[in-house]
Amino acid sequence: MIRVDLNADMGESFGPWKMGDDDSLLKTVTSANIACGAHAGDPDVMVATMRTAMRNGVGIGAHPGFADIQGFGRRRMSVPRASLQNSVRYQVAASVGVARSIGAEVRHLKLHGAMANMASEDEQLASDLFEAALSVAPDLIVMVLSATAQEAAARALGCTYAGEIFADRAYNDDATLVDRSLPGAVIHDPELAGARMVEMVREGAIITGSGKRIDAAIDTICLHGDTPTAVQIAQSVRSALEAADVTVTQFDGRTSS
Repeated sequence: MIRVDLNADMGESFGPWKMGDDDSLLKTVTSANIACGAHAGDPDVMVATMRTAMRNGVGIGAHPGFADIQGFGRRRMSVPRASLQNSVRYQVAASVGVARSIGAEVRHLKLHGAMANMASEDEQLASDLFEAALSVAPDLIVMVLSATAQEAAARALGCTYAGEIFADRAYNDDATLVDRSLPGAVIHDPELAGARMVEMVREGAIITGSGKRIDAAIDTICLHGDTPTAVQIAQSVRSALEAADVTVTQFDGRTSS
């Protein structure tokens, strides 16, 4: 039996400013990566999103990023390593504390935006950030970009991890994501997203823009919540997977052998 989790980044609204349709997504996904207030989100949004996730039986994850609200955490930044680790600790601690206060649990970690992309290219950076998060919450399952330096770092640390691919993003031949500034980097067609996810999950491989197949640990599929067709893509991906006899359920995580 093939199993896969569906995750989405959410809790990224701020005060009166609304980002995405979290309530609808939380009826489709099985895991939620909830912003910790650095790149997006605020305490009220974090609490509300976690409560909705709880009601829907969706797994909760901490989603730390660069402290860059204006850039939504998508601008690459040069930050002293110790300061960056402390920022991750601070964000994860906020997530864990808020969850505990409402009777919820944070079960996984997923780096956001530019921080995640940089860590997918730099194993030492990924290791340092994962260690920072795990120093706060040692039992977190670390969500990694499959077949990148993030996965190598998690395996070297010996921590529990889950391999992630993206439903709505194009891939380079080194398994990193095509830069959002380039044409075709973001996929907006729900039917296309659903069909490509079925193909990748069945093959156990990332399929790049050039058609290259890269063997990958596919435990979870990311469905971004901040695109115009986000909810439709999420529903299309889930429907396509279930029609292909793929069981959609929360990941358990894996460890390196």
